[in-house]
Amino acid sequence: MATAAKSFARVAARSTPLTSSIKNTTTHNARFIIPRQTFRSSRRSYASQSNVKTSSMGLYWGIGAAALAGAGGYFFYNNGGVTSLREGSAGETRGIFTPTKEDYQKVYNEIARRLDERDDYDDGSFGPVLVRLAWHCSGTYDKETNTGGSNGATMRFAPEKDHGANAGLHAAQDFMEPFPWITYSDLWTLGGVCAIQEMQGPTIPWRPGRMDRDISMCTPDGRLPDGAKEQKHLRAIFGRMGFDDREIVALSGAHALGRCHTDRSGFEGPWTFSPTVMSNDYYRLLLGEKWNIRKWNGPKQFQDVTSKSLMMLPTDMALVQDKEFKKHVERYAKDDQVFFAEFRDVMVKLLELGVPFQSKEEDRLTLQPLE
Repeated sequence: MATAAKSFARVAARSTPLTSSIKNTTTHNARFIIPRQTFRSSRRSYASQSNVKTSSMGLYWGIGAAALAGAGGYFFYNNGGVTSLREGSAGETRGIFTPTKEDYQKVYNEIARRLDERDDYDDGSFGPVLVRLAWHCSGTYDKETNTGGSNGATMRFAPEKDHGANAGLHAAQDFMEPFPWITYSDLWTLGGVCAIQEMQGPTIPWRPGRMDRDISMCTPDGRLPDGAKEQKHLRAIFGRMGFDDREIVALSGAHALGRCHTDRSGFEGPWTFSPTVMSNDYYRLLLGEKWNIRKWNGPKQFQDVTSKSLMMLPTDMALVQDKEFKKHVERYAKDDQVFFAEFRDVMVKLLELGVPFQSKEEDRLTLQPLE
């Protein structure tokens, strides 16, 4: 049933003409709300048994101890009856084990279960903010100094967690607690992969091997994109990480998801009518809609003329104002499968920037969506 509902939402997304979609926000909203209700009812039996919290966490606490080998082992601790697997915790050592693909699939499934069960966030889903967490913890990488990136999860600490670009990400971090053995660095990136796949996006190959680091490794402010700026800024920020124009435009497609908040970035509103469904609508709207500067008591942003319910940032508009960027916008707007394929590859690259993996690229895991 869940698979059928996902297919229905995807077909609806692709078969709805852009012009009619823009004119009828109710139709677009139904496109992602109705399938989500269907997903929730069809999956409820997965986590509706008595004592859900105990049974779901038992998936991880019951893994047990195995030989330390391969990609590395994890220490199993017990503190006052509460089991955790965080390296450096005080307490009784219970053993060492090497996680397998099955273990990571169990973590994925628990994240997906929470996404399905918890609708107390924007537009009924924590999915977009999990993608943002994965993006922001990875997007601090500097290729010249080989600092930053997802290896470390240094956003746990001030001052990095208090950087303006990271405002509101405590919601995603809190959502991901507790997971008893995986590093935060792996957990946050896996959460982004899970969110993309569960919101009908492409399959994102992923591999573990990131280690958490201490406060001394926090990155300086200013490494993440500023939505108030334009193409020169985009090339500087993404170029520092090693991305070219095509990759910049592909990564920007994540703006199909989520919305801006005045109490965080200062901007307000969603980019698309379906902010919990991964699609190429972001590009289609950039090209197909007319955008005017919004008249309001806030930072410069653009508003669609037809419905006046959508927004674009100056960095978004730069993608159609710059001819080198625009040619990729046009490609992705024309073919969502081209977008998905290139977004997949560049997302894998983003999540792995600066990570000293012991594993090989061919060891990446393909984790299955929760059905």
